[in-house]
Amino acid sequence: MFQLTKDEWRELIKICDNLPNGAKYSPATPFAFSEQGVAMLSSVLNSDRAVVINIQTIRIFTPMRQLIVENAETKLEIAKIKYAVEQITKKQKGHDQNIELLFEYIDRLQEKEESPPTKPNSKGEIGFKVGGK
Repeated sequence: MFQLTKDEWRELIKICDNLPNGAKYSPATPFAFSEQGVAMLSSVLNSDRAVVINIQTIRIFTPMRQLIVENAETKLEIAKIKYAVEQITKKQKGHDQNIELLFEYIDRLQEKEESPPTKPNSKGEIGFKVGGK
């Protein structure tokens, strides 16, 4: 037997949908039994009803335990998928930046081609002309 924490107690109240809206709760946190605690308690009692309750308890706790295990496995799988997606996203960002850089270089090259080329000297001479020659 163990006592619930305040957070567990509040969560339990939220989950219980069969409680009336205006219900008042005790300020003390409730006690609860673990699966083993209920089994030990019901095995100490020697009545027919205790035996039936023990069997029902085990039948209830077994699927609950299985559900918790499956939930943990599902959470682990989701975490693995999330990590893989994050890694792909990081790679994608790097590729996106590289593609943007390539487009920028292509734009610069197109701007250079659009500017009119300078006319070369028709005689092929280089330098200054002195005097009218």
